Amino acid sequence: MLHWTSQTIAITALNLRTIPQRLSSSGVAIIGIAGVVVVLVSVLSIAAGFTAAMQNSGSPTRALVMRNGADSEMTSGVSGTEADLIRQAPGLRRDGQTALASAELYVIIDLPKISTGSAANVPMRGIGPQTLAVRDNTTLVEGRMLEFGTNEIVVGRGASAQFSGLTLGSEVRSGQNTWKVVGIFDAGGGVSETEIWCDARVLQGAYRRGNSYQLVVAKLDSSDTFDTFRDWLTANPQLNVQVRRETEYYAQQSRALSGLIRGVGFGIAALMGIGAVFGAILTMYTAVSTRSREIATLRALGFDASSVVVSVMVESLALAAIGGVIGGVLAYLAFNGYQTSTMNFQTFSQVAFAFRVTPALLALGLIYALLMGLVGGLFPALRAARLPIPAALREL
Repeated sequence: MLHWTSQTIAITALNLRTIPQRLSSSGVAIIGIAGVVVVLVSVLSIAAGFTAAMQNSGSPTRALVMRNGADSEMTSGVSGTEADLIRQAPGLRRDGQTALASAELYVIIDLPKISTGSAANVPMRGIGPQTLAVRDNTTLVEGRMLEFGTNEIVVGRGASAQFSGLTLGSEVRSGQNTWKVVGIFDAGGGVSETEIWCDARVLQGAYRRGNSYQLVVAKLDSSDTFDTFRDWLTANPQLNVQVRRETEYYAQQSRALSGLIRGVGFGIAALMGIGAVFGAILTMYTAVSTRSREIATLRALGFDASSVVVSVMVESLALAAIGGVIGGVLAYLAFNGYQTSTMNFQTFSQVAFAFRVTPALLALGLIYALLMGLVGGLFPALRAARLPIPAALREL
């Protein structure tokens, strides 16, 4: 066993040392594998960024109250009377006598994207005075909070960066209304950063909604009081509502689009990977062909055929690892943190988020590269081990 190990190490070291001498042919495999890794990691970073935006929106100490049967706030409806009843539920956090529950209205307005100029569905949310206390992960980073009872608005940092006319001090026209931007807020990278916030009462009048809302966002005493809060509301005969943890709601919303993006990413990577594997096979066949006399000489001197197989496989894996590392670095430099927006098919509105090239994605890209190298080196390695020694020694 020790003899076989020393043989294998010797041949493998020789193969790896000669890679720079065959850089032109080895480069085909490296570039091909790097390209596949760039595509795989970059596409999956879209799903990772979208999922992170959704997850950052939720808190275990917040609950969403919507109409029973609604799958999103767009299809929900809560009357003003119902909102008042919801504020009486046990388990709610209170500031003195004031329940920390925000009845909110949700509409869509059209604004052009800065990058393309095309119209996009931007969510506008009507809020109340308790909203900042309920959504305690939100802070104003520019300007000031809106004055309730006016046409003033505050916009999320993502919306300000993605859509035209949402800078501090600018005015936005929607229908017959003109809204003035007085502040920009940060929500920790969550979905709210794509939204425009205004006074819910003013928005009700602008869209002739009467005394109605889409949902109530409730701040709980703690995550443990969720069951108490939910059970009281669902047992109340005056209400026809469902109660969901905010974290569960946003996780469900991100599932469909994230799954679609991952499916597309792996599909594209699989198709490109076939080409990269063929590139690796040709590269390793060329390497074996140019060193056939060298391999035959080693075999004639008593080196084991399995040592030759291992050495060729290690060389192929080394080329794949180089390609995987290059691809991962390029994907990180080009896409990590890149800001964009996409459609949330649950609410038919835009969600601004940043691509996220995470360590897990980089590791996945490297593993995929090594798999391509493993497959690409297998057949050339077997051919090297089966080379007829007399014939190979006679090759020029």
